[in-house]
Amino acid sequence: VGCIVYLWITASLFEFENFRGKKVELSVECKDLIEKNLEKVGSIIVESCPWVAFVQKGFLGQQFVLEKGEYPRWSSWTNSQSSYCLLSMRPLRVDSADHKLHLFENCSFAGRKMEIVDDDIPSLWVHGFQDRVASAKAVNGTWVGYMYPGYRGRQFVFEHGEYKHWNDWGATEPQLQSVRRVRDMQCFIARYVYTYEEFVFVTEASTV
Repeated sequence: VGCIVYLWITASLFEFENFRGKKVELSVECKDLIEKNLEKVGSIIVESCPWVAFVQKGFLGQQFVLEKGEYPRWSSWTNSQSSYCLLSMRPLRVDSADHKLHLFENCSFAGRKMEIVDDDIPSLWVHGFQDRVASAKAVNGTWVGYMYPGYRGRQFVFEHGEYKHWNDWGATEPQLQSVRRVRDMQCFIARYVYTYEEFVFVTEASTV
């Protein structure tokens, strides 16, 4: 017999800037923050593990990656001013401390390919790759892509898996010009494995 225990992961959302007003604490995904009686989010504190917030219900629309730390106002988690509304939020899925990402020029993993291993790339152009990225494979780790160089513009999350079309990561066009790793991985899994007269405690952890 065995069990898996996940340590508590939390994010606190506040109605107004500087952590004022109504407060909602999340420890699991929330598809509709309005159901939590929070119609406006002015500041956020992420206490453990990375999260991703969305401007629409059901984890749709523009994305914002929130790693451990304090975000006293909207401009502290994005340089985009297109919307001041967050309606859903969930923890990011982190599968590995190692990072490997494959970017492809065309859909279905065709055309030119760029492999990125354990590195952040502020400009794909500098590395000889164009800004057109139509498909991708997140082989290891969790990544954030940006429309513009220097980690600017709309954000797109790449969790472990295959993305045959840019719509799969929530984009409306195949434009990507910078990518970085999500390294705030203080998510622990404690596994208890025991037999009749034996107890083994194994902890898997990745921290930066």
